[in-house]
Amino acid sequence: MNFLAHLHLASLAHSSLYGNLLADFVRGNPQGIYSAPIIDGIFMHRRVDVMTDRLPQVLEAKRCFRQEFRRVAPITLDVVWDHFLALHWQELEPEISLNAFVNHARSEILPMLPQSPERFQNLNAFMWQERWLERYAELPFIAKVLQGMANRRPKLGALAGSFVDIEDNYLQLEQTFWQFYPQMIAQAKAKTL
Repeated sequence: MNFLAHLHLASLAHSSLYGNLLADFVRGNPQGIYSAPIIDGIFMHRRVDVMTDRLPQVLEAKRCFRQEFRRVAPITLDVVWDHFLALHWQELEPEISLNAFVNHARSEILPMLPQSPERFQNLNAFMWQERWLERYAELPFIAKVLQGMANRRPKLGALAGSFVDIEDNYLQLEQTFWQFYPQMIAQAKAKTL
């Protein structure tokens, strides 16, 4: 899961949006550093990541990627799941538009930024202004996201090339999303994530 899915599932579980988004920027045990709701959000994010990576459908989806991209496939898939969530948002969440959800998340997170790690502040400076979460619905934007990640982290350079495998396996990946994400929604609502 990437940013949008983590925020979506956190919202459904009534978990801290800030904590769920912050989690990738916190190493080790956050106890004593953040408040209890934020810590719970960080731990929810981590549980969702572990659970998603172990799902049989996601493990099978990794096979859609050629050998040279298989190492980065989990990262690519996280971005792809956000693409399908943004693309099919109204089907999954008919009560609230994607734009309204993003505005709500932004209003919850921005006031907390001053006490955040600098890297997290930098992410937020771009993510909201450039409307990343809404733009995930645009397949060409996914190519830009992967290229940007590859540029920032040379060890992950294969991310840029992995976009071709997304295009080649698009319908299969979309079908995989529908196989597992509605179940995650149900688990979030039941607070079992």
